[in-house]
Amino acid sequence: MIPSIEWTHDNKVKMIDQTLLPHKLEFLEFKDYRDVANSIKVMNIRGAPAIGVAAAMGMALATIEYKALPKEEFLKRVEGAADVIRGTRPTASNLFWAVNRIWKIISSFPDNPSNISELVVEEAKLMAQEDVNVNKNIGKNGATLLEDGDVVLTHCNAGSLATVQYGTALAPIRTAIEGGKKISVIADETRPRLQGARLTAYELQYDKIPVKVISDTSSGLLMRLGKVDKVIVGTDRVTSDAVFNKIGTYLVALAAYDNKVPFYVAAPTSTLSLHETAEDVTIEQRDSTEVKNVLGKVQIVPDGVECLNYAFDITPFRLVTGIITEDGVFTSEELLKKYKS
Repeated sequence: MIPSIEWTHDNKVKMIDQTLLPHKLEFLEFKDYRDVANSIKVMNIRGAPAIGVAAAMGMALATIEYKALPKEEFLKRVEGAADVIRGTRPTASNLFWAVNRIWKIISSFPDNPSNISELVVEEAKLMAQEDVNVNKNIGKNGATLLEDGDVVLTHCNAGSLATVQYGTALAPIRTAIEGGKKISVIADETRPRLQGARLTAYELQYDKIPVKVISDTSSGLLMRLGKVDKVIVGTDRVTSDAVFNKIGTYLVALAAYDNKVPFYVAAPTSTLSLHETAEDVTIEQRDSTEVKNVLGKVQIVPDGVECLNYAFDITPFRLVTGIITEDGVFTSEELLKKYKS
C-alpha cells in the first residue's frame, strides 16, 4: 500500500481519505492544524500509529502558523493547538505520546520560534519514518509465529492504512508472505464503521493477499470449526493489565481462548501506557448514528430507539497469548518486566 499520510515538500499534510474507501482512493491536503485535528476526529485518518503521526504533523503545522510571534506568545498558541489535537480522540495512547514528544522539543529549546518550527517539522517527518521501521520489525518478529498455510483472523484494520505504511497486525502476515509462506486472512467486518470489510479487505486485495470477510458474529463459529489457526489484532493502548482495541475485540479473544486458538496483539511501544490500569482509561463513545445507520446512509434502527456506540473495548491479559512489539514477542508478564520501568 502507498503511505496513508506524509509531509509534502510545500509543508502540507497529505493523507488518504479513508472514509471514501473502498469505493474511491482520494487524498486530502491540509496546511492548518485545525483541519488535521478534525480529520482525526471524523476518521479521515484512523488507527493508533497513523493518528500519532497525524498529531505530530498537526503540531508542526501549528508551529509554522505561529513562528513569527514572540516566543512567549508562540508557546501559548502552540499549547492551545496541542489541546485541540489532544481533544480529538481520548483512547489511543499514540495521540498523546506524539503530542508530548513534539511538545518536549518545543518547550525545552532555547531559541526563536522559527528555528523551533524547523526542528518540529523534521521531528514529525522522522516519526513517520520511524513508524514504518517499527512496523517492519513487528512484522519480522510476528512472522515467526506463523506457519505455512495458516489462516489468520483479524479484527478492525491494523494494516497499512492504520499506520504510515506496512501495518501492525497485518505486518507479520506481510512478512511471512514475503518469506515464502502461504498465509490467508479472515477479516471481521467490524461494525459499526466496517473497518474490516472496507479497509482491511481493500488493502489486502490491493496487495494481492488472500482475504475473506465475515460478519462479526461468525468468528466464534469459525474457530470452533477449526478454520482459524491464529488471531492477530492491533491495539490503541496497552495498560498494565489489559489491551484496548476496537469494539468487538474482547469477544474475539473470548472465542479464541475457549477454542484454544492463539490470540496475539501487535503493539508498537508507542501504544504502551503501562503506568495505567484499565480503570484509568476513558473509552471513546462516538455518535450513536454510526450504529443507527449503515455508514450514514441507510437507517436500520426504528426511530426513537436509543443506540450505544462505544468505540473500543477491554481485553484482559489473561486472554492474550502474546504481545508483538518491535523488540520481540512477549507474554504479558514479560512485557511488564521489560517495559514498565
